[in-house]
Amino acid sequence: MPTRVDPHVKTLDEQVAHRAKARNIDVLVYAPHFTRLPEIRARAERFSDDDLLVVPARELFTGSFRKRKHVLALDLDTPVPDFLTLEATLRELDRQDAVALAPHPEFATVSLDIVDLNRHPDLFSGVEIYNPKHLEKHNRRAQEIVRETGLPSFGSSYAHLTPTIGEVWTEFDAEIEAPADLHHLLRSGAPRRVFHRSGRGHELRRRAEFAHLAWENSWEKVDRLVLSGMEATHPRHPAYEGRFDEGAVY
Repeated sequence: MPTRVDPHVKTLDEQVAHRAKARNIDVLVYAPHFTRLPEIRARAERFSDDDLLVVPARELFTGSFRKRKHVLALDLDTPVPDFLTLEATLRELDRQDAVALAPHPEFATVSLDIVDLNRHPDLFSGVEIYNPKHLEKHNRRAQEIVRETGLPSFGSSYAHLTPTIGEVWTEFDAEIEAPADLHHLLRSGAPRRVFHRSGRGHELRRRAEFAHLAWENSWEKVDRLVLSGMEATHPRHPAYEGRFDEGAVY
């Protein structure tokens, strides 16, 4: 029986889990911003049950805030901070044999581009071709990137808002009973199909998610949360014991 996976959500609580189940989503990949891996793992476990598997992940901010590029990382052994150079981030993901995905490619100022993907052809296991924040031109460009690179595709709700859960999913013809099952399917390039809802409700949810970008990308937010050096995923936070100082941009 096919398994419906939403490979990238930012929010997770009782309402999110309930909505995912109501919309027949089997697996959520939970990757919030500026949250350390142990906390993500604990929350993912809390909301996993027989009807919904929540897989922990990190959407890593690489580079400086003004020139950042996001990398979605699954199957991490140990925490990786934000705001390392892209090269330092990818070296660490390669060292850990993590699953690296390219969310929202060439979208706004927060994304990997085709040059990055071609420079590291063996490190990435997928490129996102649809999420509700994309305009149609972004979806078309993402599909071109998949064709040009030969990388597998995926689609996600990229949900920052609860109503967006279940609007997009990636379907595999395989059972996924544990995070390792999903990691294997992504690494192996297993066949999958990307689906999304349509109609007025979908368009309204897309607009709501797009509007959310104003706060998501505000300098005030990042200056307050990250650049002070006290944010949990800042590379110079004491939790990382100086291991990433060389690759840090702040």
